[in-house]
Amino acid sequence: MIGRIIETPDCVAEGAEYLARIEPRFAAALEQTGPLPLRRKKDGFEPLLSAIVSQQVSVAAANAIWRRLRDAKLTGPRKILWATDDELRACGLSRQKIRYARALAEARINFKDLRGVPDEDVVTRLVEVPGVGRWTAEIYAMFSLGRADVFAPADLALQESARILFETDARPTEKQLRQMAEPWAPWRAVAARLLWAYYHVAKDREGIR
Repeated sequence: MIGRIIETPDCVAEGAEYLARIEPRFAAALEQTGPLPLRRKKDGFEPLLSAIVSQQVSVAAANAIWRRLRDAKLTGPRKILWATDDELRACGLSRQKIRYARALAEARINFKDLRGVPDEDVVTRLVEVPGVGRWTAEIYAMFSLGRADVFAPADLALQESARILFETDARPTEKQLRQMAEPWAPWRAVAARLLWAYYHVAKDREGIR
C-alpha cells in the first residue's frame, strides 16, 4: 500500500503541522527553522546516480563532480556504459563509484514502475544494485518519489539533529533513531526535513561550521 505523496509545499506544511501537534519539540524547532523546503526531485536514473555520487563526500565535492559529469554528458545509463574509466575518473569518480555507476546502468531499473510500488519494496528493489545502500534508497524514495512516510535514520545529520533536539546523552544509532521515528508516522519524511533544517540552525547557534 502506498501512502501520501509529497507533491507541493502545502503537503510539507500539513505534515509539519501534524508533527508540531504531536511533539512539542518539533513545534519549538519549527519556530526556529520557519517553513520547510519541498525538496522534490524528478525520478529516474539521474537522481539515483547523483545520490551515489554524493556518498561519503562533502556537498561541495559532490556538486563539483556532478557538474563535471553533466558537462561531459555522462549522466545517462548508456553514456555511463560507453564511457571509459579514464573519462569517468576525469570527472572525479573513484574506482569504486565507477563500478557502482556501471552497475546501476546495467541494472535497467524500471523507474516508472517504482512509482506504484510500496515504500519498503522500493527500498528492497534498489538495494539489490551494488552501491545502492538503504540510505541511498530511502533518500530516493523520499525526494524522487515523494513518499511522505520514509525516513533515513542512517543519516549522520539526522542523528546529530535528533541528539540536540531531544537532548539525548549520545547520538542515536540507526536502529535507535528508526525506533524513535515510529510515532512520527505518517509524516516521517517531513520529520526528516525538519531535523535537517534544525541541524543547520543548531550548528550555526553553536558556532560550528
